[in-house]
Amino acid sequence: MPPATSTTTQLARVVKSTPLKPILKSSSSLLGIRRSSDDAELDDGTNMDGPQSPRKRQRVEFDMNNIEVHEIGARSFEEIKQEVKKALDRHERGDDEEYDMLKETLGGKQPFYDEDDEDLNPTVPARQRQELKGYLVALLSFTPRMGRSCDGLVRSVLQCQWLGRDDQFANIYIQFLASLVSAQGGRLTQVLSMIVSKFSASRPSDWAVANFPMVERKVAQERLHAALRYILQLCPAATIVLMSQLSSKYPFHDESKRMHIAYVDNLLRLRKYSPLLRIEIMGLITSRLVKIDVEMQMDLEDMDDRLSAMVGMALKSSQVNGNQDEDSDDSDNESVSSEESEDDEYSRVKTTKDNIEKMDWVLDTLFDLYTPSFADPDSQEAMKVFEDLLSDFSYLILPTIKSRHSQFLVFHFGQRSERLVDAFCGTCIHIVDDSQRPAVLRQAASAYLASFVARGARVPGHTVLKIFQVLGDRLDGMRATYETSCRGPDVRRYAPFYSSMQALMYIFCFRWQHLIKSVPDDVDTDDVSSYLGQDIEWEPEIKDIMRRNIYSKLNPLKVCSPSITEQFALLAHRFNFIYVYPKMEENKRVRLSQFSVGAYSNGGGLRDMSFDVNDESWQQLSSYFPFDPYQLPNSKRWVEQDYIQWRPIPGLTDEHEDDSDEDEADEEDEEVDEDTETDEDVGAD
Repeated sequence: MPPATSTTTQLARVVKSTPLKPILKSSSSLLGIRRSSDDAELDDGTNMDGPQSPRKRQRVEFDMNNIEVHEIGARSFEEIKQEVKKALDRHERGDDEEYDMLKETLGGKQPFYDEDDEDLNPTVPARQRQELKGYLVALLSFTPRMGRSCDGLVRSVLQCQWLGRDDQFANIYIQFLASLVSAQGGRLTQVLSMIVSKFSASRPSDWAVANFPMVERKVAQERLHAALRYILQLCPAATIVLMSQLSSKYPFHDESKRMHIAYVDNLLRLRKYSPLLRIEIMGLITSRLVKIDVEMQMDLEDMDDRLSAMVGMALKSSQVNGNQDEDSDDSDNESVSSEESEDDEYSRVKTTKDNIEKMDWVLDTLFDLYTPSFADPDSQEAMKVFEDLLSDFSYLILPTIKSRHSQFLVFHFGQRSERLVDAFCGTCIHIVDDSQRPAVLRQAASAYLASFVARGARVPGHTVLKIFQVLGDRLDGMRATYETSCRGPDVRRYAPFYSSMQALMYIFCFRWQHLIKSVPDDVDTDDVSSYLGQDIEWEPEIKDIMRRNIYSKLNPLKVCSPSITEQFALLAHRFNFIYVYPKMEENKRVRLSQFSVGAYSNGGGLRDMSFDVNDESWQQLSSYFPFDPYQLPNSKRWVEQDYIQWRPIPGLTDEHEDDSDEDEADEEDEEVDEDTETDEDVGAD
């Protein structure tokens, strides 16, 4: 910054300097400055031209275009500037007495007060609040000298509570930050760290300064983002540093709901004026959302029914009492007594309840944020936004086990049009077919595809049939490849085959009506029970695909989740689709361990670890399908019309009678050699 020049008048000494282009357009007023809200990102309620009361002495006048400062009380700006220079000069020579005083002054720690109140508080040093502004403006001339040797001074200035002061001070402070990062590029990380650390502040008490009027949250946010926007405009390369700070300062999953809400709100504000960070910001929010989602789900699974009911009651109480307000000064954490905090059960219930509320608020906000982009679901904008959602889904959600609600963004918006349906299904099928991906990822993609097609109320019937046929063709291809070396069912070797088979059975259970070609005239399509026992004509190849693969050496009914297998068997039998009960009876005498590969194939390793070798659940697929019912209380409104609930079919009962019940005890330990099984029921390949 060029050195300042001065002129002396009878009333005041004026110092002018030419800084970087200011953030605010202004014209001078007695104590304040006028500014353009468009330039500063400051809205209503922050006008600096309010009525001014008369003063005993002449006050300070700032012009942000010129940083013009007139006399401050009995001291001139030139005197303050010389004081700052003297402190810095002596600091360089090893004398830190005045330098340390300067640090305290610029950190806002000295007891400043208005000169008019001097008689009311005579013990306070005769120093005015306005004087701190003079020191800050004076320091603008010395930012080129604020290198590593001035670390302490820089830290003090960055610790100053600038958000809770008046508008004029906030504007000067922003100008100082801009000058500092321009003159000292190495300070960029410090400055951005200070700004981002305030993203989680949400209550006026978080930035309040003694003897200053309370600053509303909206005004504090506007000041914060005015500073950040100015620095990003000044240093475009700052986006890389900023993204690192956004990630490191994100509240931990166990921090309060209030902090999470404030932080995400500020991230979404930043997203509006920083296009380069939009994708990264949404990815960051999604990744942290998934972590909370998984923890919440694991906590609920570990709870017994009584504790789960307590969580439900706590959520209901929170809604009734209005504790959802993120502006409330009485945060949940602060309202907990010390005795309650020591109670383990209370702590578990409260943690889970808070996580549910965090999830609910963030997802509700994201649904609302994305909705305008899908006003025309066939537009390029909709496809571009959905591609971003698919990217977050593929890299953040899909690889995460136990994610419960985060994936409903793609579920909801993926049903806005057939083009978007195809985009989601195509992404899942591509992952299922990619042999270079881990088996667990391909298995998860199958589960997501099946759950989307089965549960998506807006997924058209012809798409259901198409996906069923596509999966069936791939299933045939995998069977042909695997059967050449197959001795019997083995989930570790043939996981993609079994996950695809389970996906088909799951889709059948929910969407069987869309796999039908024609029905007798006496069937009422609005009454699902009227289909029972009828001679239904199914779409070509549907029955043959299922029969070929069910009765193959891979024996999927033994490996797929028993709950899904049993439901499929019941529906397939009652709708005259395929009769698989004999195969299921036969499978009761099959031991998966005899076909398993690896260290546990003989069960010895399991016995050493106290596993029950008769428990074969670890060798079977789980029944996890990711679009299970959405339970978050507020945001569920977005998906209620998109979702197919499971409804029992009136009159559907299992008429299959097990004729071998009496012999089960005798045959429990009998094992069947899969290599000797016949395929007499298998349709022609």
